[in-house]
Amino acid sequence: MPHRRARSAPRATLASLAKELGVSRTTVSNAYNRPDQLSPELRARILETARSVGYAGPNPTARSLRTQRAGSVGVILTERLSYAFEDQASVDFLAGLAVDNDFFLTLIPLGPEAQSYRHPDVVSSAIVDGFVVYSVPAGDPHLQSARHSGLPVVVCDQPANLHGVSYVGIDDFGAIQPAARALVDAGHTQIGILTKRLFSAPRDGHVFAWEVPGSDMHVQRDRVRGALEVFRDAGLGDIPIVNRHFNDLASAADGARELIGSHPELSAVLCTTDSMALGVYEAFRERIPHDLSVTGFDGIAPARSLGLTTVQQYNHGKGEQVGKLLHSQITDEAEATEQIILPTRFMPGSSIAPPGGRGPT
Repeated sequence: MPHRRARSAPRATLASLAKELGVSRTTVSNAYNRPDQLSPELRARILETARSVGYAGPNPTARSLRTQRAGSVGVILTERLSYAFEDQASVDFLAGLAVDNDFFLTLIPLGPEAQSYRHPDVVSSAIVDGFVVYSVPAGDPHLQSARHSGLPVVVCDQPANLHGVSYVGIDDFGAIQPAARALVDAGHTQIGILTKRLFSAPRDGHVFAWEVPGSDMHVQRDRVRGALEVFRDAGLGDIPIVNRHFNDLASAADGARELIGSHPELSAVLCTTDSMALGVYEAFRERIPHDLSVTGFDGIAPARSLGLTTVQQYNHGKGEQVGKLLHSQITDEAEATEQIILPTRFMPGSSIAPPGGRGPT
């Protein structure tokens, strides 16, 4: 068993106050920092109870001096900062990360532009109590800086299987296979794949199937591999693959036009993210589904509203799990690193029809 430090008599904390009141820690924090989020009656009750138990409030400076903690965690992203607030999957993850945690989030966007690597000290200079690493390549120098900081680190999505680092993710290889089978079962034999960022180095365009196992972004790699296995087992021939480095609507639509433009015989496109699928809708909306079937991956609300056949992963739940793991490590409650694989769910929609336009399946 790991050694446990002796603890002094418990003092009033944000967590203990929340427990006594029967509310979340976020609610208590809002009483001090965001009073407009609470009713006057609830805020008054929180402040009165805080006074009675000797809780002085979440003063960041006092807490830092007392606990030697910054009260914040760094979130290392591989996207531009604006994307964290525009991409629904990222928004859901960050919302889950913030649930019921009494730390602030310090966003550290690092890519995918090459110039982000001109600032190697951006991670080591961050004043935080730990790091969330949100989907970066295994060799990323900022990931190495986080690990060398001596602070707790939790990885979400990638890279997996880092020694001594907790991880939260899904089985990407198996999760995408129901979407691939749905296309095969509908009778499609001419299928293309539109994926984002198989490689950490910027690369757009067609990718050969033999290149996929060597790609260094394993989330997208495993989704493509999972789909290819289904198509291979169904006896399908070569499956064209188009990759886009940037994960935004304009880039996805451009990738869709490249895929369909170079392979006009395609009757279906499997996408490894819903954002890629939304790009197919942007470019070929009038053809879906009667002349072009589409599947996605993520289960975000904008995709579901279109009737996209997709695979839902619980991004909000991912964020919650990551937040709990990191909080337990920061507060010395964690006894060991953990590897958590969350479930996914195939969600049939109206974006698949048999080839030849005979109506949705």
